[in-house]
Amino acid sequence: MAWDNIPFTPEIEEIAASCRAVCYGSLAQRNVVSRENIQRFLDATPDDCMKIFDINLRQNFYSKEIIQQSLRRCNVLKINDEELVIIGRMFGYPGLDIENKCWLILGKYDLDLLVLTCGTNGSYVFKPGQMSFQETPVVEVADTVGAGDSFTGSFCAAILNGKPVDEAHKLAVEVSAYVCTQNGAMPTLPASLLNR
Repeated sequence: MAWDNIPFTPEIEEIAASCRAVCYGSLAQRNVVSRENIQRFLDATPDDCMKIFDINLRQNFYSKEIIQQSLRRCNVLKINDEELVIIGRMFGYPGLDIENKCWLILGKYDLDLLVLTCGTNGSYVFKPGQMSFQETPVVEVADTVGAGDSFTGSFCAAILNGKPVDEAHKLAVEVSAYVCTQNGAMPTLPASLLNR
């Protein structure tokens, strides 16, 4: 797979140096070459770059060490409720409820934001001193492929454009719900969403 051999070239280093946001997960880090180059890219980004660790735990392609290294390099964690249970067990706090686990991770890794998605049970965004909750809209689902990435991309774009967390969160939920009503991972968004 291509993500098992991600290179780090002078051109990529130049992109990193001017990057405003980068999103990475755990799957592409299953190979040491890609893992080291992802870390080099993250370390080459500006201090104010939005570094989103979209954890995406898949099969057995992750370890506690990879998760910890990734958490230390990010300032935004995106995780779902099932992954939160796994991380809770892995890091030794399985008895806490979901909100307390999120507050604990946010503080322990000095994160700016923690985004928790819970499927049909809504989603949360935790920020020091603030929590946003949005219900999941009921829509006729055509295809869920791309829903998570559209959520992340919309949320990130809104934050980078100066929107408050709760407004960015609401937009991300609406974009993700719209994507679920369409076939394919990258449908054209309606102007009503794009303009926001």
